[in-house]
Amino acid sequence: MYSKYKWLEIAHNLQSIAQAGLTYAQDKYDLERYNQILQLSKDIIAEYSEMKMEKLHEIFNLEQGYLTPKVDVRGVIFRGDKILLVKERLDGRWSLPGGWADVGLTASEVVIKEVEEESGLVVEAVKLLAVFDKKCHPHPPEFYYVYKMFFLCNEIDGSLESGMETSEVDFFGIDELPELSTNRNTKSQVAHMFYLQNNPGDTLFD
Repeated sequence: MYSKYKWLEIAHNLQSIAQAGLTYAQDKYDLERYNQILQLSKDIIAEYSEMKMEKLHEIFNLEQGYLTPKVDVRGVIFRGDKILLVKERLDGRWSLPGGWADVGLTASEVVIKEVEEESGLVVEAVKLLAVFDKKCHPHPPEFYYVYKMFFLCNEIDGSLESGMETSEVDFFGIDELPELSTNRNTKSQVAHMFYLQNNPGDTLFD
């Protein structure tokens, strides 16, 4: 759980309650109260994070209707006992290739696209390894409530090359991991992927 980010968990819950109420309520007084709850969620995030209220209004306006988790998809590719990581241009740290799920594409189609764009490798997705709730792992605080899907992929073609969002691409052993982009994946999550390589019958969740 978030533990030290309990404020974010409270803000997420308030946002969820408010948006569900605004979606289904009809009484004007109820709608007013749900708008007040939504504002409380914004106030909490603005108070405890570095996000400006103007930016929060912009993001919340995009999150209309019944609130559901966003989905982040990651590709897991091994060469022997080493795993593929890409260096993110945004923070200069490393992650499993992947990103937000796209509307119109299946989760496996997204991971295939993201791996090629970020690493140069053409892959096929062969197994869902894990579905993690971001709140259950030691990530830094995140505005969105996120589920993370990890797919085992096999190489088909291509060669290692960076992309628009990545500056380097390489394979690393479990004892030689570089500094990770912990907003995208944690050291424990990457360790889980190594575990699953050796225990192929398992699927992890939460």
